[in-house]
Amino acid sequence: MPRVFVQGNPAGYYPRYAPEAGRGAVRRITEVGEEVLHKPCRDVTEFGPDLAALIDDMFRTMYVAEGAGLAANQVGVGLRLFVYDCPDDDGVRHVGHIVNPMLETPTTERRLLDEGEGCLSVPGAVMAVPRPDRAVVRGQDRDGRPVVVEGTGYFARCLAHETDHTNGRLYLDRLSKRERKDALRQMTDRRDEVYARRAAKETTFGA
Repeated sequence: MPRVFVQGNPAGYYPRYAPEAGRGAVRRITEVGEEVLHKPCRDVTEFGPDLAALIDDMFRTMYVAEGAGLAANQVGVGLRLFVYDCPDDDGVRHVGHIVNPMLETPTTERRLLDEGEGCLSVPGAVMAVPRPDRAVVRGQDRDGRPVVVEGTGYFARCLAHETDHTNGRLYLDRLSKRERKDALRQMTDRRDEVYARRAAKETTFGA
């Protein structure tokens, strides 16, 4: 079985970091409570150099923050778009971006995995969130061509989590009030440590 899938297609080889990151700049990551994270994003209607540059920046920002996925509203841009570089439970790596993502509703009942989930916009917090063990997302690439990406296990979680972002939802919105308070308390305790790690990574990234 191929060890890497890029834009949903098998690849014989892929570098440690997506090439887009080498062209991008690091942007500030938004935090829970900022308006752009809590309202549905707009559809992307213009495909061109500005969109490509945003994707480049998002890849670099994601790697510096040591994330597996990043949505555009997490860098303050309210567009339906996310990037990812994420393994599934079999160790297969999935890399790509999806514009105007739509998460398909499973036609059959899927097994729910109740596993730890974090978010770059809730720095330092990890909570158990039930998610289906398989996800299919349809959308477009940076040139407007159709894309279908399918994932299982941890990668399915990533696809569902990032599509949620484009709909203005954080994983905190799937928690009980008590769990949400616990997550925000974790964030308060660990936030400074997370930001210090990101700052250190930014100075050494790609070196």
